[in-house]
Amino acid sequence: MKPDPQRMLELLAGALATDVMPNVQPRYRQTSVAILAGIALAAREEFERAAARRAEENAALRALFGASAEVVRDAGLGARLRAAAVTRDESLRVSALDASNQALRTLLIELHAHVETLVTPAARALDEAIWTELVSSAERRRLSAAPF
Repeated sequence: MKPDPQRMLELLAGALATDVMPNVQPRYRQTSVAILAGIALAAREEFERAAARRAEENAALRALFGASAEVVRDAGLGARLRAAAVTRDESLRVSALDASNQALRTLLIELHAHVETLVTPAARALDEAIWTELVSSAERRRLSAAPF
């Protein structure tokens, strides 16, 4: 048998919703079981997209850093942005992608704080690009059906 985590989570959610929940008392415990079924479905969805979402976001941040290095006025920050722009994810393991994402997001925060101190048109455009990526990042994380 080939384990399929998505199918297992789907079966778990279905069993919780159709078999366990109706047979649990009192009513507030039924609600708890329904929430658990929703969490299992959310985990199923995230499992499907976990690596792709992280890799896509990491690539978007690197592209943003490559485009922003010339706008910043801090030579050290510019050098770190250029270095980060050419990095690549070494592994498709979610834990490795998360580690890369955390490092990139830390640099994004530093970049954003710096850009907000600049008053050039290029800095304003970069600020807008950063906000656009932050919105895109939130959209990538949105679940198709929230479990709550």
